[in-house]
Amino acid sequence: MTAQAEVRPQPSVAPQAASRTLLVVDDDEDIRTLVAEPLANAGYTVLTASDGPSMFAMLNDHSVDLIVLDLNLPGEDGLSLCRMTRATRDTPIIMLTARGEAIDRVIGLEVGADDYITKPFEPRELVARVRSVMRRAYAPMAPQEPPPPKRAIFQGWTLDFENRRLSDPKGRVVMLSGNEYSLLKFLVEHANEVLTREQLLTLTSQPMLMDSAAQRVADLQISRLRQKLSDDARASQLIMTVRSQGYVLAAAVKFE
Repeated sequence: MTAQAEVRPQPSVAPQAASRTLLVVDDDEDIRTLVAEPLANAGYTVLTASDGPSMFAMLNDHSVDLIVLDLNLPGEDGLSLCRMTRATRDTPIIMLTARGEAIDRVIGLEVGADDYITKPFEPRELVARVRSVMRRAYAPMAPQEPPPPKRAIFQGWTLDFENRRLSDPKGRVVMLSGNEYSLLKFLVEHANEVLTREQLLTLTSQPMLMDSAAQRVADLQISRLRQKLSDDARASQLIMTVRSQGYVLAAAVKFE
């Protein structure tokens, strides 16, 4: 088993490359050097190994970000080592071989290799392949959108978004029309914000009414919704009128 060898990155390279460690596995010392030097010059820390046992020793002792693995090795060949590595690690692997047949590339990819490069190769191509695989493997995860809430709870009332259903503080279902549900959902989603009558009417099928008629329609819809919520218009504690502006749902809303 060949002892550890390490090629340090050049001081002028990009810091993001210098933070990555590669392992080159090849039984030919000249090939190991030929592979390691351009990668070190590109900014990577490069470890080398000559066979399977030394490869796994390196993987156990070091944090390796990518493996360049020769196909033809003494003992376990590169395909077997790739398959064995995939059983316990997700470290990216680039297969390196003198064979150029399509079937070899297919087999290499099927056992878990991320890319495949044949000898002889241009050092710039090798570096480009490594960078490409590293970008794919270590691209930052896009932040996941939180799942939409299933319900809103306010002053004991529960608006179920999944079933489009309103329940009173005692758990009894209060029937809502389609427009009433849309209007209440909009109010709870904008709780404690003053909403104009025009904003509320965009939720209904009356968007082209004249201003005076629109005002009456909006007021009528709010009146009906207040009745469903047992909210007395003369002393409203829930859907409050803001003079000359519109309406506001004056309640703390908890989304679940």
